[in-house]
Amino acid sequence: MNILLSNDDGYLAPGLKALYEAIKPHAHVVVIAPEHNNSAKSNSLTLNAPLYVHEGSNGFHYVNGTPADCVHIALTGYLDWRPDLVVSGINNGANMGDDTIYSGTVGAAMEGYLFGIPAVAFSQVEKGWAHLDAAAEKAGELVAQLLATLGGDPVASLATPATCEFPWLLNVNIPNRAFDQIGNYEVTRLGRRHAAQAVIQQPSPRGETMYWIGQAGEARDAAPGTDFHATSNGCISITPLQVDLTDHAALGRWAACA
Repeated sequence: MNILLSNDDGYLAPGLKALYEAIKPHAHVVVIAPEHNNSAKSNSLTLNAPLYVHEGSNGFHYVNGTPADCVHIALTGYLDWRPDLVVSGINNGANMGDDTIYSGTVGAAMEGYLFGIPAVAFSQVEKGWAHLDAAAEKAGELVAQLLATLGGDPVASLATPATCEFPWLLNVNIPNRAFDQIGNYEVTRLGRRHAAQAVIQQPSPRGETMYWIGQAGEARDAAPGTDFHATSNGCISITPLQVDLTDHAALGRWAACA
C-alpha cells in the first residue's frame, strides 16, 4: 500500500512527524507538505506564482504553497504512482463544525478525495501537542484499519455495517488525552460554532490600522451525535464529509420561482 501524507502546519511540525512514524509500519509513505504554516488555507491553490518541491533534512518533501497545492502537485505529475490513501495531519488544534470549511488539513485530504482517492484528515482537539504520542498511536491504528478495508466497507468495524460509496473523506478529531484515557470511535456529524469573535485592530508602525482575524466562536450546536459532543466526552470523532454543497431540500422551492 502507498500513502501520500501532508498537513497544513508545515513539514517541520511535530504532528506530521508523529503521524509519519505511526503509519509507516503499515504502508510506503511519502510526505509532501507545505514549507511554512498554512492554517486556514482550505482548498486554496496557487495559480499566480511558480511552485517548487524540495527535500528537507528530515527526508520530507516540502512545497512553497498550500496544503492543496502539495497534494495536487503530487497527484498530477510529481509522483509516478497513485496513492491508495491520502492522509493529512496531525493538526495542532481542532477541525470540527464550521472549522472544516477553512481547514487546510481537511483541504489537503479533500484534494485527494477530489482525485478519487480515499482520504482522512487528523486533528488534535486542543493546541499545544499535549499527548501527541497517544493521538499518533490512535491515528496509526485507524489508518491500518482503513487500509485493510480498502475495496470493502471502511465503517464496518467502526459502527453498524453500511453501504459506502468510494472514494470517501473522513475528518477525525482526537482528544488530548493519555492513550488509555481516550474513548472509543464515534461516527458523528459536524456541529456548529457561534460567529467568530470580533476582529482585533492595532496601529501599524506607520500609523495605519492593522486587522487580525478574531478567535473562533464557541460551540453552538454540540448536541449528542456531533463531533463537539464526542470529543468533549473523550471519544474520537469520525465525520464522513462530502463536497456537494447543493441545498437539495431547497431545489424544488427555487425551481418553482424560476
